[in-house]
Amino acid sequence: METKALVQLILLLPLFGAAINGMMGLFWPEWRSKEKLIGGLALLAVAIPFGATAALFFGFHVDHNLAEGSLPGEVVRYFTWLKAGDLHVDFAYRTDQLSLLMTMIVTGIGSLIHLYSIGYMHGDKGYWRFFPYLNLFIFAMLNLVLAENLVVLFLGWEGVGLCSYLLIGFWYTDLKNSAAANKAFIVNRIGDFAFLLAMFIIFKTVTDAQAGPFGLDFATILAPETIALFNGSTGLWVALLLFIGATGKSAQIPLFVWLPDAMAGPTPVSALIHAATMVTSGLYLLARMSAFVLEQPIAMAIIAVVGALTAIMAATIAITQNDIKRVLAYSTVSQLGYMFLAAGVGAYFVAIFHVMTHAFFKACLFLGSGSVIHSMHHVEHELEHKGIIPSHHGGPDTPLDSEAAQNTLRHNPLPYDGPFDAQDMRTMGGLRKYMPTTAITFLISTLAIAGIPPLAGFFSKDEILFFAFKSGMSGSAVGMAVWIVGLITALLTAIYMTRAYLLTFEGKPRWPAAMDVKPHESPWTMTVPLIVLAFFAAIGGFFGLAPVVAELFGTESWIHHWLGAEYDGPVAEATFSYKPSHAVEWLLLGVGSLIAIGGVSIAWFWFRFGARGLDADRRLFKMMGWLYTPASRKYGWDEFYNATFVRAVVDGARKVFAPFDKNVVDGAVTGLARSVRGASGVLRGIQTGGVQTYAAAVVFGVVVVVALLMFV
Repeated sequence: METKALVQLILLLPLFGAAINGMMGLFWPEWRSKEKLIGGLALLAVAIPFGATAALFFGFHVDHNLAEGSLPGEVVRYFTWLKAGDLHVDFAYRTDQLSLLMTMIVTGIGSLIHLYSIGYMHGDKGYWRFFPYLNLFIFAMLNLVLAENLVVLFLGWEGVGLCSYLLIGFWYTDLKNSAAANKAFIVNRIGDFAFLLAMFIIFKTVTDAQAGPFGLDFATILAPETIALFNGSTGLWVALLLFIGATGKSAQIPLFVWLPDAMAGPTPVSALIHAATMVTSGLYLLARMSAFVLEQPIAMAIIAVVGALTAIMAATIAITQNDIKRVLAYSTVSQLGYMFLAAGVGAYFVAIFHVMTHAFFKACLFLGSGSVIHSMHHVEHELEHKGIIPSHHGGPDTPLDSEAAQNTLRHNPLPYDGPFDAQDMRTMGGLRKYMPTTAITFLISTLAIAGIPPLAGFFSKDEILFFAFKSGMSGSAVGMAVWIVGLITALLTAIYMTRAYLLTFEGKPRWPAAMDVKPHESPWTMTVPLIVLAFFAAIGGFFGLAPVVAELFGTESWIHHWLGAEYDGPVAEATFSYKPSHAVEWLLLGVGSLIAIGGVSIAWFWFRFGARGLDADRRLFKMMGWLYTPASRKYGWDEFYNATFVRAVVDGARKVFAPFDKNVVDGAVTGLARSVRGASGVLRGIQTGGVQTYAAAVVFGVVVVVALLMFV
């Protein structure tokens, strides 16, 4: 099958899946109960595109005879979308090394998440709504990564924003979920506005310099003669605006605040957003525009610094969190910071490599947390049924119903103040005995994200640190600074992820009546995706071996040869004057390994054999309270935004816009109605119902008409 037909299949099947399930559920209520049919159709709508993408991916041949300045890959055009003046935008898509790799990640991870969702969402009243939203999310992301121009890319960019709003607020009856969805939507609009400004400036600059239609296509934007037009401040502003747009989607300082709250959605949504779709959008945009951004050293330095600060800030917050999904959420923010650090030092292909490995282990971790939460909800329902804890339907302050229940909870107390929470690691512990598959896959992914060799995270993190070190040794103070921050963040990552595993799966159970109420392993639809993802979290790093390791085995770094512009790929990369020796490379590999192993060992001793479990958190607070307290409060970011922006907007709306709406807008409408009513009251007096009155009016009218004819 030709490329054009395959791309059409990849794009349209998820859209059709969303339309069929959505429309059937909307207009045929009986459809909503057919869970297997709904889930199966949604899964096929993503799995078949994965197969089509694999056919394109493995059939792709790199053209080593490209003309200078041209882009690799094949462009397929379907029809003209916009045509006005100099603007001529086609619905066109590009299949090259970058877009195909990202499409493989989106459809591959997306398929596993769809399979997992069939079991996770079983019995939910909104089951029939959930899968159309997931399919639509995949469709939007595919438009984003396959687009040949910035306008179609922006269509997908806004599409994933819309779908994230629908999925984060999926359980909309809980106002907290709706607030989280609104927060994600509003914060992303800030970045989107910056992205739009960048597109406007690009269009204006290019059309002023050349005649003819321009559709913001990458072939034109990334041509050397076009990049040369953006010298001085214009190019810097475009690069910075693109970066601001990327910080919104990819959750960097200062626009990261929406991502932790996105945990309000169902766990498969968290996995999809964090691992395979939305948060990688900003990184993909910078990688696609890498040839442009590399020409702006100030912007590059800012990207590296913001990425490093985001990475270490989120890592310190993650250590203090007790909600298992929030630990993973801040972990995602931190890992995204790592990716932007790599982009900032010019290692764009390494950033994409970390996107790939991160997709494996972070999807596994989120789905693993969902498996745990699924089981702990079973525990919660059993405890409610036995009267040990109050029903959550009564609210968090509901008193216990009976003296027996009070006595039971007195002998089996919660390890913290407040209601039972199925996502709180403080009520878990010892789950490895009951959920062995979930525990093993979670442990593999924990070690992978910690950077333990030879798992996937080790190779991608090491490459990021290696290029930051090369940048620093080539004379960049920023490069050396972010390398040091990256090492510290790697240590913190190993510690907080090991803590999460130990508090969840090791030690003694901490939920009430643990001897009587026991959790269970999740169904196969949930465990099979965990096994597949854990397998790739273990071996995925071999796709991008460090140069010295690749040389040792007589091979090459596949990811570099696949993406790098040096090998006719679409991703540009910086050049460094410093060329490290093999001894230095081995030394850096050793340092990275020791940091990862040291971090895991510290956490294992501290939380497993030392103070043990929650006592370790209490001792850590006593030792590091000056840092622990602000980190546990997320450094006051939300409070800052509420005080400076949210409250100002809300108060302004209440004090200015509400009165304006009531008195001016509504006043104009009601005033017009009153005027019409008054005029009609006057005219109503003419309608007497008497024939003589109407005859007199006719005579009067005739007299007036005759007078006008005679004298005018």
